[in-house]
Amino acid sequence: MHAFLYACIHLNPLAIIKFGGYIGIALLIFAESGILLGVFFPGDSLLFIAGLLAAHSILSFPLLVIIVILAAILGDSTGYWFGAKMGDTLFKRPNSRFFKQEYVGRTQKFFEAYGGRAIILARFVPIVRTLAPVLAGVGQMHYSRFLSFNVIGGVTWGAGMVSLGYFLGSVVPNSEHYVLPFSLTIVALSLLPVLISYLRGKK
Repeated sequence: MHAFLYACIHLNPLAIIKFGGYIGIALLIFAESGILLGVFFPGDSLLFIAGLLAAHSILSFPLLVIIVILAAILGDSTGYWFGAKMGDTLFKRPNSRFFKQEYVGRTQKFFEAYGGRAIILARFVPIVRTLAPVLAGVGQMHYSRFLSFNVIGGVTWGAGMVSLGYFLGSVVPNSEHYVLPFSLTIVALSLLPVLISYLRGKK
């Protein structure tokens, strides 16, 4: 348990998988999707690496996909209900190491640009992924409507990222030895939308 917590604190996807296994993956995806402390968790790279390792039979691909999808959907639903019950305090929450009011503003703009589809698209954008379901609850989006977007997003992101890692792990020889470069590439790509949004904001 100590090793798993240490891996989470240091945002090390490979160590999280090694020490946490399926339960560790599920907990981190759930936290990133529905708990504000999960803002900086490495969800994209974690799922990609887990899929890559599944290609080498270190993890079960079907079981991994099911666990990730369920964790993502449950996490978003938890975030929604948190926003519906206690969301007003989010707008008054002071800045801290893990939370800044600018994150809320960024996510609100994301909603304004994409509407309900933001729940699906937010899955692929770090930080926004964590705050989108909370703000959907704050905005009193009807839960049945939210849930439909939540399920679509959970399936496309969860199964998609794991499948991408599995595919590359299957076609790239000895890919398990290149986990770090792959991980850094996924992190860079996942942060690209955030960078574009920041540059647009500057303009």
